[in-house]
Amino acid sequence: MKKTTYKEAGVDISTADYAKNLIKKHVRETFNKNVLVDVGLFGGILSINELKNYKHPALVLSMDGVGTKTVIASMMNKWDTVGMDIVNHSVNDILVQGAKPLFFLDYIASDKLSPEIVEQIVKGLSIACKKLGIVLVGGETAQMPRVYSKNQYDIVGCIGGIVEKSQIINGLKIKEGDVVIGLASSGLHTNGYSLARYVLFEKNKLKASDYRKELNGTIGNALLEPHREYASVILPLLRETEITGMAHITGGGFYDNIPRMIPKNLGVEIYKNNWDIPRIFSLIKKSGNIDDKEMYHVFNMGIGLVIIADKKDSEKILALLNKNVKAYVIGRVVKGDGVKIKET
Repeated sequence: MKKTTYKEAGVDISTADYAKNLIKKHVRETFNKNVLVDVGLFGGILSINELKNYKHPALVLSMDGVGTKTVIASMMNKWDTVGMDIVNHSVNDILVQGAKPLFFLDYIASDKLSPEIVEQIVKGLSIACKKLGIVLVGGETAQMPRVYSKNQYDIVGCIGGIVEKSQIINGLKIKEGDVVIGLASSGLHTNGYSLARYVLFEKNKLKASDYRKELNGTIGNALLEPHREYASVILPLLRETEITGMAHITGGGFYDNIPRMIPKNLGVEIYKNNWDIPRIFSLIKKSGNIDDKEMYHVFNMGIGLVIIADKKDSEKILALLNKNVKAYVIGRVVKGDGVKIKET
C-alpha cells in the first residue's frame, strides 16, 4: 500500500518552513532592546523593565481581523497593505483608551500558503510596526485545507499596549455640550467589505481592476487603501490637552461605536455635512441603492476616529490635529441616548 503523506492531505510542511524563513528579516526589523529572544522559539519574550517608569501601569489588549478585505487583495494580487491594515486597526482599538502600543502578534492562515504572499503580508506588518515602535514579537502561519476557500487568507492580530492607570480614557468625564471631532479616514479601513463586494462585484458585475474617473484609479486600489493609524497624532495630543472620550469607527459604524464611550443619559448629534466623504462611499451607495442610515451603520463614511473634548479646547485640538490629518467638528454631546445623524 502507498504511504500516505501530510502533503497528500493538503499541507506542505516545506512550504510553511520556506515562508517562515522569508519573513524572519521583516520580523527582526521591528525588534528593539526589550526583545530577549530571536525569531522561531515557541514564544516571544519581552523585557518589561520600562514599566518601572509608570506609577501604576495598566496593560490594554485587543484582538481583531482584516476580514473580507483579503478577498480584494486576492483579486488585485496585492498583499502588502493588508498587513498594515491589521496593525493599524489594532493600534486604534487600544488608542481609544489612551494606550501606547508595545507589541503585536499575528495569525495568517489559508487553505495552502504561498510563501511569497505571506512575505508580502508580514512586510506590511513590519512597516506598520516600525513606524510606531511596536515589536512584532510572534505569530502563527497555518495551512488549513478545506477550512478556507482556495487562494483566500485570514489575517488576525493581537496587540498589547500600556497606559498609566490615572490616564485611562473611559468616557466618564463626557458632559452635555462637549464637541465631537472627527479625524478623516483613508477609505473603508477594514470594515464593510462584504456589503461593498456584494453591491460592486455581484450586483453590478464590476471588476476590481476597473478604472473609475471619480476615484482617480481602480476600484480595487481604492478598496485596498490602508487603514489609517491615529496613534502618531493622538498620543502627542494627549500631552497637550485633555480628551474625554474616543471611539474607533469600525464594524457597526457611527451607530454602534460612538455609544461605547458615552455615559448613560447622554447622546450625540452628528452633522453629516461637516466633512468630506471619500468618493468610494458614494460609488458603493449608488451601486447598491443603499439608504443613509445603512451606510452610516456599516461604514466609517470618511471618519476613522471620533474624539470628544470640552468645547473650549476644540480650537486648540483642531489646530494641532490639522498639522498631520484632516479633522473636523462633526457634532456635539446632547441629553438623551444613542446617535442621531442630521443635516448641519
